[in-house]
Amino acid sequence: MSIFKGAGVAIITPFHEDGSINYIEFDRLAEFQIQNGSDAIIVAGTSGEASTLTHGEQLNLIRHCVRTVAGRLSVIAGTGSNCTNTAVELSVEAEKAGADGILLVSPYYNKATQNGLYQHFKTVAEAIQIPVLLYNVPGRTGCNIQPETIVRLCREVKNIVGVKDAGGNISQTARLLALAEGDVDVYSGNDDQIVPVLILA
Repeated sequence: MSIFKGAGVAIITPFHEDGSINYIEFDRLAEFQIQNGSDAIIVAGTSGEASTLTHGEQLNLIRHCVRTVAGRLSVIAGTGSNCTNTAVELSVEAEKAGADGILLVSPYYNKATQNGLYQHFKTVAEAIQIPVLLYNVPGRTGCNIQPETIVRLCREVKNIVGVKDAGGNISQTARLLALAEGDVDVYSGNDDQIVPVLILA
């Protein structure tokens, strides 16, 4: 149930000087990715400044991205939150907007246990039908999703299909791939680790 194979671009969100989203520039950037062979756009992620957008802006951006792309590549919408209910609401709306999948960052600040992470991600995923990618970026969230938790989620929750791995720990990535035995789609979240991850895969 892979969402995409190849390169997914974490697209930036351009702004006007007054802080509003510059949709014209966003369209130009999206068209560039489409014309140059990218396989997916990840909208409203870390590079897309999701943490500085209101929820309304975030959802409007996701809807706009889906309309602009118009099925020419996959759209993965960042809908994670440290509040489970908020993540559910954002994910449901992203699915309604036509996103091909969602990207769920681990709940930052809360210092969740591994079982807490499991319950959080499971609750969000079960509220929608489209595929879910977990997003492990402990350097930003202060929370590391352990390989065992990732594998458990991918095996037990039908639409959790993989992880964007931006942990920076190649040993942990190797352990994840060994435990997963092909059950987890692993996408490198760090450009400087793409080749090592491909070698491990």
